[in-house]
Amino acid sequence: MKPEVSIIIVSMNNVSCLFPCLDSIRRHTTVSYETFVTAYMFSDENLKLLTGKYPWVTIIESNELRGFAENNNLALRLAEGKYCFIVNDDTLMNMPVIDRLVEDMSKVPAETAAISPKIVFPDGKVQTCGRAPWTPFRYLKHYLHLVDETRPDKWAMQDGLFLTYTLNGACFLAKTDIFREYGWFDETYTFTPEDIALGTLFSRNGHPIYTDSDVEITHIANATASRIEAAIKPTRVRGSLIFYSSLGNIRPNQGTNGCNPFIYILMGLFIWIFEALRSIKYILCDCSGSSPESQRNRIMRDTAANVRRSIFTKKTTKEIFTKYYQEVTGKTISGIIAKSSW
Repeated sequence: MKPEVSIIIVSMNNVSCLFPCLDSIRRHTTVSYETFVTAYMFSDENLKLLTGKYPWVTIIESNELRGFAENNNLALRLAEGKYCFIVNDDTLMNMPVIDRLVEDMSKVPAETAAISPKIVFPDGKVQTCGRAPWTPFRYLKHYLHLVDETRPDKWAMQDGLFLTYTLNGACFLAKTDIFREYGWFDETYTFTPEDIALGTLFSRNGHPIYTDSDVEITHIANATASRIEAAIKPTRVRGSLIFYSSLGNIRPNQGTNGCNPFIYILMGLFIWIFEALRSIKYILCDCSGSSPESQRNRIMRDTAANVRRSIFTKKTTKEIFTKYYQEVTGKTISGIIAKSSW
């Protein structure tokens, strides 16, 4: 018999988060389910631990350089459940989140694509509870840290089960048949905004999305700067520019087709100037020492430079991530896109 829910988790060799996440799922879920973990760049030791401790988990080894969308899709293509539950490995349940969202599906229109819970940080502060439509202007405001997604509006921070517009990739439940129809996550995006792109696609094509504010999951979300930020941020920016300049013609798995060059250039210039000013700031800071502050300054300086180099390029987000990941870590991983001249 097929399970009711296929649980999909991507973990980048992070068993300290993954194991508590799996334990909380097991503790709070009573509907029938199958669980897939995409074990991304796992060490042999952690892979053995995962296999031994969680025999009920189907493990998909992913040892090539991939992003969030591609790693999730490896598991999604194997899903047999009526619903797919996408959840980050750094989340914890303190209530039957999956059971409650499945129950909610019986209360919403039949054409509904997905339902998300309220997502909170460990201190109880809300990350998202529903999401409004994202536009180029909203993205640029967000880039300047001027968007507050916890402000109530018609799409967010309402009571109970309410209609929203798009998704947060940290956690949501989607109908498998609709998700499959739209080609799973769009691999145009390596690190964001694949969740916003998916939700926007659903809403625009008559498949509404709901949020239940009475269902809550904790997202630990580590915001500490790491050296691979110099690879991740330029990848995020390139993906965001592609998406927001394509809003007039969004469709499944579109790559860069449909981008409005005028919107792309205007947004790109804004970000290029902003990152140039950030570079000046960090050039003037101490980047030469071994203190945590100096190390952070170097990361931020290099990140700003890489973002500027990645804006006006024809490279894909994966090619950008591959290039800078190799530069930052000194690693060349078999099977990834080969280095190309810039």
